[in-house]
Amino acid sequence: METRSNHILVGAVVLILLAMLALFTVWIARVGGAEEKEYDIFFRQSVDGLARGSVVTYSGVPSGQVKQIALWANDPQFVRVRISVNDDTPVLQGTTATVVGSFTGTSTVSLDGARKGAQPIVCPDPPNPAQCPYGVPVIATKQGGIGAILNSAPQLLERLSTLTERLTGLLTDRNQASIAGILENTNRLTDALADRGPEIAATLAQTRIAIQQAGEASKQIGNLAATTNGLLANDIQPTIRNLNGAIDSARKSADTLNAAIGDARPGLQTFSRQTVPEANRLVRDLRVTAAALSSVAEKVDQQGASSLIGQQKLPDYKGK
Repeated sequence: METRSNHILVGAVVLILLAMLALFTVWIARVGGAEEKEYDIFFRQSVDGLARGSVVTYSGVPSGQVKQIALWANDPQFVRVRISVNDDTPVLQGTTATVVGSFTGTSTVSLDGARKGAQPIVCPDPPNPAQCPYGVPVIATKQGGIGAILNSAPQLLERLSTLTERLTGLLTDRNQASIAGILENTNRLTDALADRGPEIAATLAQTRIAIQQAGEASKQIGNLAATTNGLLANDIQPTIRNLNGAIDSARKSADTLNAAIGDARPGLQTFSRQTVPEANRLVRDLRVTAAALSSVAEKVDQQGASSLIGQQKLPDYKGK
């Protein structure tokens, strides 16, 4: 009985010592190790190759490890990954998480994208279930290179299948014969162009000469236009000035004539009212006098000058 009691006592002492050793080891680890911060990441993609203990990097620098991986109970499309990173890791606003795979089959969680001067990602006070559903801050995600390829693999395969079917329908026997004919015609055209190479070269040379001649003609036209402008500026302008002077002189002469006509208008009116009627009477008197003289001259011519001083002979009377 006493031996059994001794064994129990020794066992109890050993267990107490082991517990104290474990507590001391944990205490030493906490004292020697840095503090860590935990975050949740909700991936809406496959996390193949990721496991507990997988490395967490920040811009390629190892900064922590994966603590837990589980499907999110609220939405099975998401995988909740709990990570812990060193306290000095700058997990700031704008930081995103990506699952980075490798050819060896292992994956890591890569953090990057923090902006200088941004605030750390923390849970609001009081905690908000929408932002911190499990009591720790949530880091946003983005598609990684391999992850994006894997997620879009079904669409790519479907498009490749559709493309293959269309190519199969395109490359039928009839279409292949048509393509062969097109290629044959292309070869003939190429041979014809090769045979006409010297002629084409000569045509290109003549075209180049024609272009040069057209350039020279354009230059000469420009010079002619400049000469015409100079002629208009040097010769036509003096002529225009002389013509303007002549027009001004004619205008002044017309004004002088109008003034003279205005001054002579009263005399002309008096002439037309008094002088013209008297002249008309004088003309009539002269006509009467001319008629009388004409009759006298005729009488002298017929009867002689004695007819002017003798008595007029009476005609002979004849009785009935």
